Amino acid sequence: MSKRNGGGAIKIAVVANSAVRRARLESIVRHHPEFHLAGSFGAVASLASSARTELDVIVIDSDPIHDLLRQSSSRAAIVLLTEVRDARSIARLLRSGVRAILSRESGSDDLLSAIYAACGGLVLLSTPIAESLAAVYGDQSLEIEDELSEEITSRETEVLRMLAEGLVNKDIAARLGISEHTAKFHISSILDKLGASTRTEAVTLGIRRGLIPI
Repeated sequence: MSKRNGGGAIKIAVVANSAVRRARLESIVRHHPEFHLAGSFGAVASLASSARTELDVIVIDSDPIHDLLRQSSSRAAIVLLTEVRDARSIARLLRSGVRAILSRESGSDDLLSAIYAACGGLVLLSTPIAESLAAVYGDQSLEIEDELSEEITSRETEVLRMLAEGLVNKDIAARLGISEHTAKFHISSILDKLGASTRTEAVTLGIRRGLIPI
């Protein structure tokens, strides 16, 4: 199996408010020959920044998701065990860096698959969670997408097309006669409105919605 940082055991930290559930996660990790339990915590906030940067995967058993949305700066992939089911929350979690989302009652085999998927840069969702996303987004009509596109201003459309040209913030600012800070603000707004996590994804969505001519 591949390892994000190359070679050696996969370094994993587990987080769970419940001592019983935390012990279960610890046992699964400890008994797998390719895993190394690098830490065990009762709360997300207990993870020190320095420790997170050395981890490959963080397994979190928790329903409150607000703290998770602030973990995007971590290099570690996040595997989340949760009962959260609404599509909007799931989408926010995926954009914030969560790479696998399972039911809290998932078996050890499912958890192992999720860890390997997250560590390999893939996204893994349990069937109920995937179905909840499909129910909301899978049947979106072109009319709905057009309505979403109307939220993008004409200036933001200009910036989005410059992103498609491969321009960086400094070049965009120079071409539009604005500050780099303002250019960065426009780009952040574009990512938020399109629901994109990267510039490349924003460009892809822009092409799909007809904002960028091809």
